[in-house]
Amino acid sequence: MRDEVDDLSEAWARERPDLDLAPVAVFSRLSRLSRHLDLARRQAFTAHGIESWEFDVLAALRRAGTPYELSPGRLLRETLVTSGTMTNRVDRLASRGFVERYPDPEDRRGVLVRLTPEGKAAVDGAFTALIEAEKAFLESLSTRQQTELADLLRRLLAPFS
Repeated sequence: MRDEVDDLSEAWARERPDLDLAPVAVFSRLSRLSRHLDLARRQAFTAHGIESWEFDVLAALRRAGTPYELSPGRLLRETLVTSGTMTNRVDRLASRGFVERYPDPEDRRGVLVRLTPEGKAAVDGAFTALIEAEKAFLESLSTRQQTELADLLRRLLAPFS
């Protein structure tokens, strides 16, 4: 089976025979797959009335488990955004009725951000749609191949963790 990356690699090999083009075969495919995955994510989220950044915050709260709440600092660590960005995001999600702020019972000056039932329904629906889209991406691979791929990608990501 051939794809457009094979054509791209052959053209580069012809033009730059002095280079080892093995990374092109891997990363050009990852890059193309990433674009398709981004599109599938946007479609899954849009179908449930949320944007990618909203999903990130709502998903962090959902993964926290009952009562689906985190401090703003913990949300920062979970979503890798700045404090100002998080404040803006929580404000916008609160205005949509997806989250609420509560006083932190363990810190008089602190607050907790809690997922509302509407927020939970939105993130659950979007996540279900995302999983279905991602399954479609993987359907040509056996379960064993999917596990091998996940293991290989984990090894590639390890230096960045």
